[in-house]
Amino acid sequence: MKKTYKIDVDCANCANKMEEAAKNTAGVEDATVNFMMLKMIVEFEDGQDPKSVMQNVLKNCKKVEDDCEIFL
Repeated sequence: MKKTYKIDVDCANCANKMEEAAKNTAGVEDATVNFMMLKMIVEFEDGQDPKSVMQNVLKNCKKVEDDCEIFL
């Protein structure tokens, strides 16, 4: 399952950090961050609950870029 989320991030480098953090989160099969569109597309592993996985994605993104935001 793929879902798109609106994000708030200050620079392209920060967006890359968020993308890597999302990809390394349990339950995420793949993630892509589009800095120009301020969107994150997340593909979840089969059987995962997107809401709980996205809470962990947000925590991991905040570790690498503390002023980023994902609108869940």
